[in-house]
Amino acid sequence: MELLWHRRDRRPTDLAALRTLDDTILPVVVIDPAVEGRLGSRQRPFVGRALEALRGWYRDRGSDLVIRHGSAVEELEALLEETGADGIRYATGYTPARRAQQDAVEERLEATASCDTVLVPPEALVDPTSSTAAAGAPEDRSPYGTYSQFYRAWQRETKPGPVAPPEPDDLVSWKDDQPVPFLEGDHEDGRERANADDDDEVIADLPLPEATHTAARDRLEAFRTNGLETYANTRDDLPAAVKDPTAAVSRLSPYLAVGLLGIRDVWAVVAEAYVDATGDTERNVEKFGSELAWREWAYHQLFVHPDLETEPYKAIPNEIPWRDDPEALEAWTRGETGYPLVDAGMRQLEAEGYIHNRPRQVVASFLTKHVLLDWRLGEAHFRDRLLDYDPATNPASWQWIASTGTDSVAVRIFDPVSQCSKYDPHGQFVRAYVPELAEVPDEAIVEWPTLPAERRHELAPAYPDPIVGRNEGYGRAKAVLEEALER
Repeated sequence: MELLWHRRDRRPTDLAALRTLDDTILPVVVIDPAVEGRLGSRQRPFVGRALEALRGWYRDRGSDLVIRHGSAVEELEALLEETGADGIRYATGYTPARRAQQDAVEERLEATASCDTVLVPPEALVDPTSSTAAAGAPEDRSPYGTYSQFYRAWQRETKPGPVAPPEPDDLVSWKDDQPVPFLEGDHEDGRERANADDDDEVIADLPLPEATHTAARDRLEAFRTNGLETYANTRDDLPAAVKDPTAAVSRLSPYLAVGLLGIRDVWAVVAEAYVDATGDTERNVEKFGSELAWREWAYHQLFVHPDLETEPYKAIPNEIPWRDDPEALEAWTRGETGYPLVDAGMRQLEAEGYIHNRPRQVVASFLTKHVLLDWRLGEAHFRDRLLDYDPATNPASWQWIASTGTDSVAVRIFDPVSQCSKYDPHGQFVRAYVPELAEVPDEAIVEWPTLPAERRHELAPAYPDPIVGRNEGYGRAKAVLEEALER
């Protein structure tokens, strides 16, 4: 018998640890404060429901999900002694906390790691002659300084297929009486919550997706039928997203983020669709495949740069003088910046724990460029509020937007006015989340930050004035960042 240690893989299938299974397994999850203590207030109950569903799956097959709280290495060592298990199987993690956790386990216990989070292990695409711990810029540690270089190498790598779930005979008969953690209202055992004083009502009102592997597979199949073959054409169509939030984009990110869906399962669907695709359909399927590769690129960045969440990915010649403006940050988090598309995106985040990809980029650019606030403030806010927060893609994307990451454009600035004009010209997306502008004409919504103050107050007196001028914010950001980057 071996222990199957579930970490982010909170599902019964597509677990690489089971690929070479030749013994019975006992599933276990350890709620380690060093790791799970970093869960955001929105993801926490979603993870709780995922664990509840996983336990139910195992119990239906005569086993159980053993739940323990504390240091992973100590709890796993105690379980090995209690159960007489011969060793541990687990999936590799890439955040600093998960690395430290698994290093301690590997040092003290008999454990076998496998790769579940990505299709291609990061170490497979890092120059073996370089040290991932070496000082200096990332390009000194990895041969891939750009996504295009990485993508070409990544495409050449073999992608393994999904792994079948364990059969009932593979599972040890067991009964565990520990309660499932992180369910709504659960604050016991010292488990911390961000903003614990004021999040209960928000969490209670947040619509959570069904947290089961079956629901995740259903969403994948629905996207395969209605979305994948038009993905490139519709992914930025904000009006279409208002009519049907699942028609234009995959909405798989929450399931991938908490491990309810395996990346190999997703890739198998994409690969199958690509075989049969032709013409424009082929282009659309390939675009979604490249987005999965972008996710892998983020994990490779995290692998070579473990402090991706807190330190610039690339070397910055001069320190960026980020502004200190708590009022502007508060206006941004509330969706009250006076920029309609920015505010719609931030209000979608608060209402749904999710932001459509296009406004997600716009709100991040607005904070780091027009308002010139540190990208780490936005990254932390997203970590707390997103259901689909991912420890690699979120900081990598924030750094890309902030010009401290891998963007090949030195200083990229998303103009929130032109973005609204291009992607929401009639204001459907804005009106869906900013009711103060419900009766405002289309062109006024688009041009709102540039309208005279008298006109804005006449059209929508309850909606706030812009917190920064359009040209002022753009010009300031361009000058400051070009100087910092010596461009």
